[in-house]
Amino acid sequence: MLIERAGCVGREDELVELTSRLARTRTSGSAAVLVLGDPGLGKTALLRGLADRVATASLKARAGAWEQDSPGAVLRQLLGEIPPADPVAAADALVARAVGVDEEPGLVLVDDADLADTFSLQAIASALRRHRGAPVLVVLAATRSTAFLGEIAAETVRIEGLDAAAVGELASLRGRVLHPSMAEVLARHTAGSPRDAVALLDELPPTRWARPDTQLPAPVHVRDEVQLALAGCGADGRALAEAFAILGEDASLGQAAALAGLEDPLSAVDALAAAGLAETTRDHRPRWRTPLVGVAVLATMGARRAADAHQRAAAIVDDEVRRARHLVAATPLPDAELAEEVARLAQRRGDEGAWAEAAALYRDSSRLTEDPVRRDDRLIRSVDALVAAGDGMGAAALVPVVESLRETPLRDAVLAYLAILRGRATEAEVRLKRAWDIVNADREPETAALIATRHVLHSLALCRGDELVTWADRAISLAGRDSAAGVEAAAIRGLGLAMAGRFGDAHEAYALAARRVGHSAQTQRVTMGRGWLGVLSDEPDEARSRLEGVTDPRVLGGSTRISMWALAWLARVQFLTGEGEAALQTVAAGRALAAESGIALVTPLLEWTATETHLLRGTWEEAARTARAAEIGAQGYEIMRVPALLARAHLAEARSDFRAVLRILEPLTQAPAGSALTEPAIWPWAETYAAALIAEGRLDEADDFLRPHETRAHQEQHRSAQARLATARGRWHGARGDLAGVRDTFDRALELLDGLPLRYERARVTFAYGQALRRAGRRRDAEALLSSARDLWDGLGALTYVDAAQRELRAGGVRAPRGQRGPVDLTPQEETVAQMVASGLSNREVAAQLFVSPKTVQYHLTRIYAKLGVRSRTELAAMAAEPTEEP
Repeated sequence: MLIERAGCVGREDELVELTSRLARTRTSGSAAVLVLGDPGLGKTALLRGLADRVATASLKARAGAWEQDSPGAVLRQLLGEIPPADPVAAADALVARAVGVDEEPGLVLVDDADLADTFSLQAIASALRRHRGAPVLVVLAATRSTAFLGEIAAETVRIEGLDAAAVGELASLRGRVLHPSMAEVLARHTAGSPRDAVALLDELPPTRWARPDTQLPAPVHVRDEVQLALAGCGADGRALAEAFAILGEDASLGQAAALAGLEDPLSAVDALAAAGLAETTRDHRPRWRTPLVGVAVLATMGARRAADAHQRAAAIVDDEVRRARHLVAATPLPDAELAEEVARLAQRRGDEGAWAEAAALYRDSSRLTEDPVRRDDRLIRSVDALVAAGDGMGAAALVPVVESLRETPLRDAVLAYLAILRGRATEAEVRLKRAWDIVNADREPETAALIATRHVLHSLALCRGDELVTWADRAISLAGRDSAAGVEAAAIRGLGLAMAGRFGDAHEAYALAARRVGHSAQTQRVTMGRGWLGVLSDEPDEARSRLEGVTDPRVLGGSTRISMWALAWLARVQFLTGEGEAALQTVAAGRALAAESGIALVTPLLEWTATETHLLRGTWEEAARTARAAEIGAQGYEIMRVPALLARAHLAEARSDFRAVLRILEPLTQAPAGSALTEPAIWPWAETYAAALIAEGRLDEADDFLRPHETRAHQEQHRSAQARLATARGRWHGARGDLAGVRDTFDRALELLDGLPLRYERARVTFAYGQALRRAGRRRDAEALLSSARDLWDGLGALTYVDAAQRELRAGGVRAPRGQRGPVDLTPQEETVAQMVASGLSNREVAAQLFVSPKTVQYHLTRIYAKLGVRSRTELAAMAAEPTEEP
């Protein structure tokens, strides 16, 4: 069997589940699990992998259709001998053989159990019923469930097709190293079937795996099965199968019937279903059993008949793109007239933002073009459209082909475009500069405009707002406001205005852009930009409504890249408004798109939100993991680097390591003029840095650092940015002992947040306010704020900060009943310090969490030692660990 030779790949979750279920039989007794999956998905390999993984010996059998009428055929394999004639006795013998003398859990594996003889299944059922306490797990693998199998097995594990990563691993086991995009193509082509993937890997030469645009056939065994099945479908069934193979499964039954020349196609539909080639839908359309069936049907037609059918199909379909692709499929040789027609259609679809369609059409046009210069130009435009659609992996696989072509401005711009999405800032900079240097804007205004739009994206990733606006205006001037380049530039231009602090202008620019694009694939870009702007402008509800509508790249033929940005900013909205679980789910969706597309640019932004969410929940290991993932993904672009630094800084802040916070964020203090890093409304790092300076006692530096950021936020009237900075300023006043300054600053911060659904920001401000008042000795006022902060954190699921608020309340001592303190009368502050030191925290860590100086902690610790009669932290910890005597 092919799949047996491939090994058990991509089934770790299933193996873990089954291994765990076997272990539980020690305490819960015998059990049975039914493993269901279509033929070729690797059920046999899964059973073999399970047997290899567990320490116990296993009994194995494989049923066969020819043995269904042979009572005890499966039992004979399991026992290795002729079973008892009585099912009950056979059941006892099976359990005795499975468990053995050492009472280790026994494993019974039956492959193709839906073909097993009735006597053997009865014995297995009796074994489970009569020996409920026995540590035995029966695993039945089947293509389909039956009433008897469902009665035997209370649990079901369904296995699906492998994903692209697993298919890539499968290929490596077969001696093929596939580009990730090619692994994705193979996974999609075979619906993740390990058997079919292995067959193609073995049957096709290495050259066929070099490019992701290669047309993969069906494996030989599938073609043979389909050929045999078609022979039994009759002429009408075969004609309908061929029509759907030409038109595609999403064609209507009427179109397929017209192409097949059938007046009444329903009998043909039934014939295809009876032959096992297809299933029928509610509207009677046949749906291939697997995608490979349609590919195999095409192979049976031969080149001539298939070309003729495509020619006829072009006259039947009503979609211009489908018509063009049928004509291309019917044309094996270069055809200048058709190539020109297809290229014009590709440009039009690209102008409308349907980049995936444009990529396929440009590729078709290139194949039909004989002139080498125009052929190369169309191939390059195909790659550019792939990048625009967000298919970074597909485009990356074609980079060697593009690099082998003669240098043109378009070639350099396309390679720069891909470099941007992969996060390679230096490479993009070099290629864009070269493209702009060699283009003649007077002779090639469209190409010059395209290069300018790539500069726009490059500037966005570098967080250079003014530069972005300059390039956007240049692109619009060269190509026209209603051109594809003009629309794309306008879709990003508003973000450049926001990064430059011109929020009013940004909103006006997007309102104008939205009116111009109407309802097309370009709408996705403008809507995402407006949603991103909403996040930056303290409009989370509007941002959410816009971003949620453009997270699916299939809507209106949009771009995966745009969907990833939408997911990243939607997760940010969900985090800020207190929807932590939803934020993590959105991050997961973004990660999946990143893995599928090969786009690295957005990953750090996703992982930043994941890190902060995990920190709130107190899941420290996950927070550290996602912070590392953000850092690994961060390369040359500020839009990658800043979220990665913020993730690390917030992790250090949560650990009260303020020196690390300062070290991590120090590079951001060197941001040049004109960078969005100096805009407090764009990246919320300044208040974190200032708070670390204050915690370290560097008050003069904190004051000097805060002033320009406060001025900028005030000039722009940005409410949440002012509130965040006011929180840092309130801490500064508190460190100086200025109670009036504390109250004025924090009250203003809370007032700024009134009416904004930013639950996370309000919780942070309230908590910091309570800390500052408690340190200033205003314990009762602090208690009200800290209690409110605790409730806000609790509503956010922020267990880490709920605990911190509780510590602050205990340190304040307002509610601490003095009679419960024990024989030694420690003050509330001393009790808190003692508990924290005993738990292993350093003086600096205690000081940071209680918002006092390390000297104050040492003062309290000296008094604690004296009162308790201990001389060291070790003795204090030992005393804390002693059980408390009951009165």
